[in-house]
Amino acid sequence: MLDSRLRPIIDPPLNALGARLARLGVTANQITLAGATVGIGSGVAIGFRYYLLGLALLLLSRLFDGLDGAVARATTQSNFGGYLDIVSDFAFYIAMPIGFGFAAPGNLPFALILVGSFTLTGISFLAYAVMAAKEGRETEAHGKKSFFYNTGLAEGTETIITFVLMCILPQYFAMIAMIYAAMCVVTVIQRTIAAKNDFP
Repeated sequence: MLDSRLRPIIDPPLNALGARLARLGVTANQITLAGATVGIGSGVAIGFRYYLLGLALLLLSRLFDGLDGAVARATTQSNFGGYLDIVSDFAFYIAMPIGFGFAAPGNLPFALILVGSFTLTGISFLAYAVMAAKEGRETEAHGKKSFFYNTGLAEGTETIITFVLMCILPQYFAMIAMIYAAMCVVTVIQRTIAAKNDFP
């Protein structure tokens, strides 16, 4: 919901830094893999109840997630890079609730619900992208991407805000997880209605 509104603000500094990294020989795929590693490390730290460390790693991983695209735009975008980016993103999205599930036994049912909601949201996201590719649809509302990004209530920005809140207020993980899981369900419904209207 907020991603497209933030792009005009965050893209210029990311593109400038990405161009510098590209001149140093850093590749987009290297940054993507670094971001995935740090993101998974955030989930591990949270699993051991190092919530502030988990928060710091979370923010660093999202910086890498923004920089990989900036480096790719400064050099050459590739289909494999787009594939690697989405796989790395969902590895991070799953690692976070798993970490909270290990941090406290009472969190586990809510962590499973959140993983399930992420799975459904991801499936709806990718299924729409496949149909959009078949129809030849394109959009740059979320920046220049390797595939079509369909909008919804729960997007990357909302996910990051949710994870930050969980790290700052881990005692409220269950409540935050259920609220965000509900937002994911609404997003799936939104995308399903959009698919019905766009792909008759």
